[in-house]
Amino acid sequence: MRIDLATAPGSKERPNEDWVSASAPASGGGVLVALDGVTPPAGDDGCVHGVPWFTARLGGRLTELSGSRRDMPLDRILAEAVRATAGAHRDTCDLSHVRTPQATVVVVRWDEAYVEHLVLSDSVLLLQAPGGGVTAVLDDRLDRVPREVLRSVAATDALRNAEGGFFTAAADPAVAARAVTGRTPRARVRAVAALTDGASRWTDTFGEGDWAECLAVLRKEGAEGLIGRVRAIESDPARPSARHKRHDDASAVYAEL
Repeated sequence: MRIDLATAPGSKERPNEDWVSASAPASGGGVLVALDGVTPPAGDDGCVHGVPWFTARLGGRLTELSGSRRDMPLDRILAEAVRATAGAHRDTCDLSHVRTPQATVVVVRWDEAYVEHLVLSDSVLLLQAPGGGVTAVLDDRLDRVPREVLRSVAATDALRNAEGGFFTAAADPAVAARAVTGRTPRARVRAVAALTDGASRWTDTFGEGDWAECLAVLRKEGAEGLIGRVRAIESDPARPSARHKRHDDASAVYAEL
């Protein structure tokens, strides 16, 4: 088994709000977790801790439960991790605030029989078959929201974790039911990768290659290599900025099973 991961902040002036981990228990199998913390607009978000605090606690709980509770499906694990994280700051923060700290989520777990997955919001999961074909598992609800709507803070807040909008892991465990989940026989998966949108933009924003080519970069150059390619494109003054940020926090984790 080979596991490779990397994360890089979008700016030296701001803390990295992404969080990635990998676990390979002695009992066999493994777990990958990737979170992309949602940067709130300027102003109050009801929390005294901040997004990096939130992603570290949610990610740590997801990693621990995914490895130790093999009897629990990933959506239940996400619900429990959200519940535990909310409990850690319920007494000090307003968790009902629409911009309370939140994150996108990718979790992958495998054993000798199956590869399970969970995706919530716009981070990306890639599954590679033994023959080399690559399937992207996506939660595209945020992509369905028109860009002109997302340019409005009020309009975005109205769609955040709301019916007809998009969903992220915040303070309500019920969001776990909104995640994209599934499982694939282990024999049909050769490699997996999880990318936050700062890394996946190599394919989905800049169009430098398809998902299979993106996975090939990860295999040959590692997670740092892919992030380095993204940074080089972003730094080219001839290229337009990606969405609302020229540089975003970027994380990737890759595993050959």
